[in-house]
Amino acid sequence: MIRLKTKLALFNLLSKLVFTALFLIFLPWIIERINLRQVDNDLIQKREKTIDLISGIGIEPFINSDTTGAFGSFNILKEEYISLEKTDGSEEFNEITVSDRIIEEEVITYRVLNYTFQADGETYLLEIGKSLETITEGRKSIHRIILGFLAFIILITLATDLQYTRLTLKPLELITNKLREISSPSKFDMNPVKTNTSDFEALDKALIDLMVKIEDSFRKEKDITVNISHELMTPISVMRSKLENILIQKETGEETAIKIEESLKTLQRLQRLVSSLLMIARIESRQYLLEETVEVADLLAEITDELRPVAEDKKVELKEDLNDKGSFAKANRPLLFSMFYNVINNAVKNTGQGGRITVGAALESGVLRVRISDTGRGMTKEQLDKLFSRFSSRRNNDEDGTGIGLAIAKSIADLHGINISVSSTPEKGTEFSFIFPENS
Repeated sequence: MIRLKTKLALFNLLSKLVFTALFLIFLPWIIERINLRQVDNDLIQKREKTIDLISGIGIEPFINSDTTGAFGSFNILKEEYISLEKTDGSEEFNEITVSDRIIEEEVITYRVLNYTFQADGETYLLEIGKSLETITEGRKSIHRIILGFLAFIILITLATDLQYTRLTLKPLELITNKLREISSPSKFDMNPVKTNTSDFEALDKALIDLMVKIEDSFRKEKDITVNISHELMTPISVMRSKLENILIQKETGEETAIKIEESLKTLQRLQRLVSSLLMIARIESRQYLLEETVEVADLLAEITDELRPVAEDKKVELKEDLNDKGSFAKANRPLLFSMFYNVINNAVKNTGQGGRITVGAALESGVLRVRISDTGRGMTKEQLDKLFSRFSSRRNNDEDGTGIGLAIAKSIADLHGINISVSSTPEKGTEFSFIFPENS
C-alpha cells in the first residue's frame, strides 16, 4: 500500500512529466518560430538603421559614379552581410527569403531581407542577410537554456510540492499516530489536533466522539461482567458447599454420589470461568499494581519445572533455552506467571506423544523476546484469527478448557505493553512470540 503523501507527490511529479513531454514535443517548433521571428526583427531593425543612415548622409558615400553601381559588405566570419545596388525599378521588394550567396568563392545560405527604396530619383535594392548556420547555433543555445530552466523548475516545484504535501498532511499523520499509540480507548488523546483543514478537523472530532462512545461501552461491559461475576460467586459457593455436605453423608447412595461428583465438577468449571472473567475485568480496569522487577528467565524456569511432570507423563520433551537473563521492570509477577503458564500449559495439552516444546528467552537488538514453540497439531488461519477471543477454545476436544485462557494472556500482555505474535502450521506446530517493550 502507498501512503497518501507519496501518492500526491507521485501524481504531481507525473503531471509535470506529462506536461514536460508535451512541451518537449513542440519545443523545436516553438524555438524555430521564436528564433526566426527574432532574426526577422533584427533584419528589419538593421534595414531601418541603414535607411536612416542613407537619409542622413545620402547615397553618395555608398554608390557614386566611380563605382559599378553596387555596394557590399560582410563581417569577418561571414555571419552577416549587407549589399546595396541600383535597379531599374521594375520590381518592388519588401520580403524575407532564404537564398544562397557566394562570398569569396564560398556558397553560404542566408536568411535575406530584400527591400527596394528611392533615393535621389533612383531605385535601389537593399539586401541584409544573416547566415542560417548562425541562426541554427542560436536556436541550439535557446534550446539548451530552455531545457535547463525547465529541469530547474521541475526540481524546484517537486521539492515545494513535497514540502507542501507534508505540511498539509501533517494533521493526518498526527491523527494516525494517536490511533497507533493506544491500546484501549481510555488512552486515546482527546485533545483536538491543530489544523486549518476542515476535513481533518471533522475526522479528528469523529474519532474523539467514537473513542468516547467505545470507552463508555467498554466501561459498561466491565461493570456488567464484574457485577454478574460477583453475584454468581456466592450461589456457586453455596451450591458447592451443600453438594459436598450431601456427598459426605453416609446414607448417600453410590448412584447419587456419582451424580453429585459430576455436578461438583461442573460447578468447579463454572467457578474457574467466573474467576477468569473477574480477572480479565480487573486487568482491563488496571486494578493490578505494576511495581515489581521480574527476572523473566527465572520465571519461565519456574513454570517449566512445574509443568515438566505433566509433559513427561505425556512423553513430551519440555526444553529450555534461557541463556539471556533479561529483567522486566514495572511488572506484576503473578500476572506474568499466569500469562506464560496458560500458553505453555496449552502447548503441553496440544502436543502429542514424542513431541517437543521449547521455551526460549533472548535479547535481540536490545529488546527481550520470549518464544514458546511446540511441534503439536498447529492451527488453521481461521483458528488463529479468533485465538484470543473470549470463549473461543482453540481445540474442540479440550474438555477442561473454558476458551478464555489465551484471552487472559492477551489482556495481561496488553497491560504490560507486551506485543504477542503467533505463527502456526496445521500438523506441524505453533510458536508464540512475546516482544517486551524497549528499555524495559
